Amino acid sequence: MSEKTRAWLKAAGIRAIKTVAQTAVATIGVSAVMSDVNWIAVGSASLLAGVLSVLTSIAGLPEIQE
Repeated sequence: MSEKTRAWLKAAGIRAIKTVAQTAVATIGVSAVMSDVNWIAVGSASLLAGVLSVLTSIAGLPEIQE
């Protein structure tokens, strides 16, 4: 694996993890109390956000200089 590919995977992974965490916090935050949290919806929305983040990263990452 080339160094450029390795750098892209690292940057895209970090970005996706941050996106998943932000989506989870936002989705949990709409519930009045923790017992009202729909954990399936939180997981589903967070996973989708992570996948979309990786797909968006294919277009380019500013963290990786060309």
